[in-house]
Amino acid sequence: MIRWWISALQLAELFVSSMVHVLYGFYIFSTAVAGDLSQALSEWFFKPNASIEVKREDPSGTNVNVLPPIVLVHGIFGFGKGRLGGLSYFAGAEKKDERVLVPDLGSLTSIYDRARELFYYLKGGQVDYGEEHSKACGHSQFGRIYEQGHFPEWDEDHPIHFVGHSAGAQVVRVLQQMLDDKAFKGYENTSENWVLSITSLSGAFNGTTRTYLDGMQPEDGRTMKPISLLQLCRIGVIIYDWLDIPWLKKYYNFGFDHFNMSWKKVGLWGLVDCLLGNAGPFAMGDWILTDLTIEGSIRLNCHLQTFPNTFYFSYATKRTRKILGVTVPSGVLGIHPLLFIRVLQMSQWRHPPDVSPPYKGYRDEDWQDNDGALNTISMTHPRLPIEHPSCFVVNDSDCQPLQPGIWYYKIVEADHILFIVNRERAGVQFDLVYDSIFERCRKHVFRKTPQTLPNQAPE
Repeated sequence: MIRWWISALQLAELFVSSMVHVLYGFYIFSTAVAGDLSQALSEWFFKPNASIEVKREDPSGTNVNVLPPIVLVHGIFGFGKGRLGGLSYFAGAEKKDERVLVPDLGSLTSIYDRARELFYYLKGGQVDYGEEHSKACGHSQFGRIYEQGHFPEWDEDHPIHFVGHSAGAQVVRVLQQMLDDKAFKGYENTSENWVLSITSLSGAFNGTTRTYLDGMQPEDGRTMKPISLLQLCRIGVIIYDWLDIPWLKKYYNFGFDHFNMSWKKVGLWGLVDCLLGNAGPFAMGDWILTDLTIEGSIRLNCHLQTFPNTFYFSYATKRTRKILGVTVPSGVLGIHPLLFIRVLQMSQWRHPPDVSPPYKGYRDEDWQDNDGALNTISMTHPRLPIEHPSCFVVNDSDCQPLQPGIWYYKIVEADHILFIVNRERAGVQFDLVYDSIFERCRKHVFRKTPQTLPNQAPE
């Protein structure tokens, strides 16, 4: 009888979680459509009589074209400029600076694939996922073509600032490592110094226990539970990609085009094959959730470095507090409905006692503070399998001048989506966070060789 009650409660939780996520997805989609319709109607009824171009100038006198671009990299289920109409993933933060790029990467593709896509988005050309990786994961080696790169002059003399939200932060770290490894065919001169700074906003550096709550198996961090939220997500994504409705995929794309799951290419039996788990990204484990388990993050981090000439900063978020020694959500009104249940569940997460812990020294209590999507311990700086140099920041003035090669991190009271999509939710905190990010980026405009540190005269 007890087992039946537990199963019933699990099914009820799955139903509630599924409905909340579907309703939120519909809200985002309908908001984007409504915004586009409103703009189209305004342009139709109120056509301007004359086109006046206003040239904006930087009051500091700095030539905007010589400033390093700031690239905002979205997280899981995210989107870049050009998707979902005029909706902004970063809630308009890109308007705070003259040179900001917002690439559109696969929203559910693996961190490896997204890093490859980001490189070609900036440099131009056809995305090359690499022959060995493509064969191992069962997808096409080549993907989208960028006729013109968004920053083709990118090199060591023209480095870039990157700001990554959630999984986007780990994408940038993988990209920097690829640059150091000279992993892009035809670009033998790449180096880690192409990256001037990396700023993480709720970054997924060390994985998250939420992946297990959503359906990943803690035994291996690769396979999924047969009945779970992720299984429903898997089925929905496969059908969406198989239907291959051009206008719909242009509006929003999960990023699996290189797996060729369209009905035009695989037919009905191809759909059945994917749904049965015999083919596609979910069968091969080449999608983002495997990279977001603790085990998957450790596998990635084994090959990733913190480089001595790059500036690193991180904003870790949390929506929990301790009451009588018990970690609980820090409020009801301050947490988005999409995340409240997960904040509670993650704060009470216990690793299965019959399963080996993901790493030596693992303790459940270290992973209880969270923001509804990621554990706070995972967001501060890379910790697993080895801890990278870091410095906890209370006041910015305490760590000036900033030194490269160190992860400076703050802990901010916020849930995982407070600083994206809906600017009004964050209020003044939105401006405080993004203004500090952009201001910090602009303090390190040029890099010399050898490295010249802030407030230090070149030799």
